[in-house]
Amino acid sequence: MGLLLLLLTLCWINSASANDKSYSDNITRILDRLLDGYDNRLRPGSGGGLTEVKTDIFVTSFGPVSDVEMEYTMDMFFRQMWVDERLKFEGPIEILRLNNRMVDKIWTPDTFFRNSKKSISHNMTTPNKLFRIMQNGTVLYTMRLTISAECPMRLMDFPMDGHSCPLKFGSYAYTSSEIVFTWRKGLVASVDCPKESMSLLQYDLVGQTLFSEIFKSNTGHYSVQVVHFHLQRKLGYYLIQTYIPLIMVVVLSQVSFWINKESVPARTVAGITTVLTMTTLSISARQSLPKVAYATAMDWFIAVCFAFVASALVEFAAVNYFATLRAHRLKKKKERQDKLEVLAAGSEDDDTLSTDTNTHEGLKKRNHSVSRSEVSEFPQVPIFLQQGSAVPTNPKLAGTSPIDKYARILFPCSFALFNCVYWYIYLAKDNLRSARSPGTQMVYTPTINSEVLQKDQDHRNRKPERVSPFSES
Repeated sequence: MGLLLLLLTLCWINSASANDKSYSDNITRILDRLLDGYDNRLRPGSGGGLTEVKTDIFVTSFGPVSDVEMEYTMDMFFRQMWVDERLKFEGPIEILRLNNRMVDKIWTPDTFFRNSKKSISHNMTTPNKLFRIMQNGTVLYTMRLTISAECPMRLMDFPMDGHSCPLKFGSYAYTSSEIVFTWRKGLVASVDCPKESMSLLQYDLVGQTLFSEIFKSNTGHYSVQVVHFHLQRKLGYYLIQTYIPLIMVVVLSQVSFWINKESVPARTVAGITTVLTMTTLSISARQSLPKVAYATAMDWFIAVCFAFVASALVEFAAVNYFATLRAHRLKKKKERQDKLEVLAAGSEDDDTLSTDTNTHEGLKKRNHSVSRSEVSEFPQVPIFLQQGSAVPTNPKLAGTSPIDKYARILFPCSFALFNCVYWYIYLAKDNLRSARSPGTQMVYTPTINSEVLQKDQDHRNRKPERVSPFSES
């Protein structure tokens, strides 16, 4: 019984290996028959038909986005599908799953990325390419690419801006009368960007827009596929690093309005320090941006904050100037009063017509009594307080300046009003509205596609003819 079971097992193994060998032989014969007389220099339908290349993209990672270089980088699986009637076959399988070595033996589209600055095709550990042939001649060709493409940016609304980064690809040599590109899954699902693959630090990928266009050049009209990736900048980093420090510096500059106007060193140091701090913040905020010739939204905010800080310093200069004028007026008024009192005392002495020394002594006593009465009107201030300039030597100059009183109200209110207007204007603006529209580009309309594809379908329905490799010059 055991011997019989062993014989059955050996027979089953031999039959299985024979079937596998037969299966492999069938696939080998199919491939040999497909490549027999196949010329990969000729595109499908080169006898007069149109080749339709259906494309779709699966984005595996998006970013980073460089504002200075105005470019972005993305890693993706780029899929192309077309029909090559020369590759039709019949056999036990419906799909031939082949490796990248088969790609060099058949015709493939000469697709290139028009706005690409740098493109990398991954080759580790082997070329990352997928190649399949269906029984009806449909070919699926997938490759993994890393693209660095240019992204035109208008930074007038920075950092509340949004951008539309395009990716354009099409045939390099074949015109639209020979090859036409279409989106395989329509305009909605042909570009797949899973959320878990998006790892942008400064942007949010809010969506994408797909369309087709015809590119006109001196050598002909070319079918081009375009996808716009819509990016919205994140505001949190710039709030923490720039906006909040600027607001705090402006508030600090307005604290000097509550400092006594006689404290000249304190208010001067506070004003100059805030101006220098504002200058440093404005320089550091521009380091991460390209050198554009126009003002951004952050530039306007920095300029207004700088104006508030400089105005606070100018305000103290005005306060000090008018306080000095008042002190000079009081000093001149006091000198005039002293002269009048001396003249009045001298006229009384002339009326007595006395030249005695007692008279002179009386005059000195009166002058001494007058000066004592003047000193008694103003209480004495300790010398250590006078040296600090915190208390005026003349009490009539003490008190808050009217300019400071108005500045304590006008400066904070005007700065608060500016912030309300500024943030309402820029946060309520739809920065992606212009980015979502293709603009004035010539769109390849569906009606043209349907007409061209109908002609191509009629051509395919006819009996195919074997094209000689040397039929065209």
